[in-house]
Amino acid sequence: MRNPQDRSTISELQGNTPGDVLEELARRGARQLLAQALEAEVAEHLEEHRNLTDEEGRRLVVRNGHLPERELVTGIGPLKVHQPRIDDRALDQEQRFSSQILPRYLRRVPSVDNLIPILYLKGISTGDMSGALASILGPGAAGLSASNVVRLKTLWEQDYAAWGARDFELKRYVYFWVDGIHFNVRLEGERSCILVIMAADESGRKELLAVSDGYAESKASWREILLDLKRRGLKIGPKLAVGDGALGFWAALREVYPECREQRCWVHKTVNVLDKMPKSVQGKAKGMLHEMWQAPTKEKALAAYEHFVNSWQEKYPKAVDCLRVDKEELFAFYDFPATHWVHIRTTNPIESTYATVRLRTKKTKGCGSRMATLTMVFKLALEAEKTWRRLTGHKHIELVMQGRRFVDGELQEAAA
Repeated sequence: MRNPQDRSTISELQGNTPGDVLEELARRGARQLLAQALEAEVAEHLEEHRNLTDEEGRRLVVRNGHLPERELVTGIGPLKVHQPRIDDRALDQEQRFSSQILPRYLRRVPSVDNLIPILYLKGISTGDMSGALASILGPGAAGLSASNVVRLKTLWEQDYAAWGARDFELKRYVYFWVDGIHFNVRLEGERSCILVIMAADESGRKELLAVSDGYAESKASWREILLDLKRRGLKIGPKLAVGDGALGFWAALREVYPECREQRCWVHKTVNVLDKMPKSVQGKAKGMLHEMWQAPTKEKALAAYEHFVNSWQEKYPKAVDCLRVDKEELFAFYDFPATHWVHIRTTNPIESTYATVRLRTKKTKGCGSRMATLTMVFKLALEAEKTWRRLTGHKHIELVMQGRRFVDGELQEAAA
């Protein structure tokens, strides 16, 4: 038998387009699921304190109707919420009910807030933001006026300033991934790109370490960032840094953290080498390059390297020279645990984070100031950080930090 409520819903939606029907059904389903989750959360709190009673045996923690209805802006449009209310004034302030599903002042789901920096980096001005968001979330999307967008940006700038001043006195990192990222927004002066450092700590957890602007990825810009990290307590650098060979980062690293090993990104190197060869041979050459960094031992990798050099030296000397320039740094990963190789042979961990906003195009006169751009990148990166996976083989990190020797990814036991 069909539920009478279902028949009522179908009747109400008759005459609408299929798209409108689907959207409305999605909203109603989401509202129902949210209501069920909120009820379960309230029931759990009531059960936890069911033994708390007054002198007459009446429970002191009870339901007390509902809070005033409010509208939550979501990715499927505005969602009206009727949240249960609890009378638990008998409890200490810290014990009182506070919904973890729907915090008191939440008006937008986090994914909606993430839309704002993405649209900003795509060139949507503050004044046009409300219209752009309404076209995505629906005309009923409230609380997204130009003034509210400006207020959000101001709060994020404050967060960015506080984050950029945090202390590193008690922190140690095993790996850095570095990159310079170009966006289609105007930065001030000659600062034309955003410089980013991702790091893995002693437990193998990745975190965003630095976001700053720089002069065309120059040594001076990277040196400024590294010296700032050192000033804030990061006296000892990582054991290995991974990045593109074209960065000015390497010269700065050798000055600030000279003990750190260098690993060139194989993805960048492959692209750079193939760019100097005709398309007719790129497929074969790419396979030969893959044989190097996918070899199980450094000896076999170097044998594949020599084969590539001997095969292409005469016809494509520029491609071979491009490979030769970073020979030692391309194979550094063999001196680290094999379980870490998937993380440290390329800059993929940091590249994937910015895939949706990275624009390797000519700089344009897009909207935005230096601070606004930095803040938007910072905001997006922090959201991405929540999805970063812990390093596989994290139990080996302590051995790396101790300076224990690895050969072809295997730990070499100390001589007796």
